[in-house]
Amino acid sequence: MKVGIIGSGEIGGSLARRLSTLGHDVFIANSRGPGSLADLAAETGAKAVTIHEAARSGEVVFVAIPAFRIVDLPKDLFDGVDADVAVVETGNYYPQERDGRIDPIEDGAAESRWVADQLGRPVLKAINNLHWQSLLNGGKPAGTPGRIALPVAGDNASHKERVIKLFDELGYDGIDAGPLDESWRQQPGTPVYAANLDAEGVRKALAEASPERKPEFRATPGSSIGKP
Repeated sequence: MKVGIIGSGEIGGSLARRLSTLGHDVFIANSRGPGSLADLAAETGAKAVTIHEAARSGEVVFVAIPAFRIVDLPKDLFDGVDADVAVVETGNYYPQERDGRIDPIEDGAAESRWVADQLGRPVLKAINNLHWQSLLNGGKPAGTPGRIALPVAGDNASHKERVIKLFDELGYDGIDAGPLDESWRQQPGTPVYAANLDAEGVRKALAEASPERKPEFRATPGSSIGKP
């Protein structure tokens, strides 16, 4: 499979390493340009490309950048990209630690709904509940007791099916977590977040989640976007 990755940090870099090892064609980009990715490309065999090329190079495209950087992406990033391409948003909103205040999220929008609105493109939300070290080293064969499960929220069933199949190759059980507007069930502070649960545990945690954000995951007074 051809896979585009926008973002070369802990999650993006881990995806590049894992997917390349599995034999997928990986195209990775970041805000600093292809030259900054020479070492990662040499290590993994992934191809370092521009952000626009990454958006146009995959059957699945992962957007793995901080929430406050989403607004910096080109407005035409996905213009002309076939609707069959699945876009996966892996991020989380950390208003106090990193991202500052994002009003629509503070007002109750699901984080990934806000991302989809910024991109002008439907997205799936996935991997956001998994620590990068677990992504790099935590995969297990299908049927292994305690295999980590990953919720996948979104509105396109065929996109979900493709991404869940890819997660199975990576060593994780993909779980359909409902429509994108219910992706709050896997946001920071919910029972499934950073818990490394198996499939049964993920389904139970999603059902028990509350839409109310915990105080530590809300902006503080006076916060502005990009300024915690």
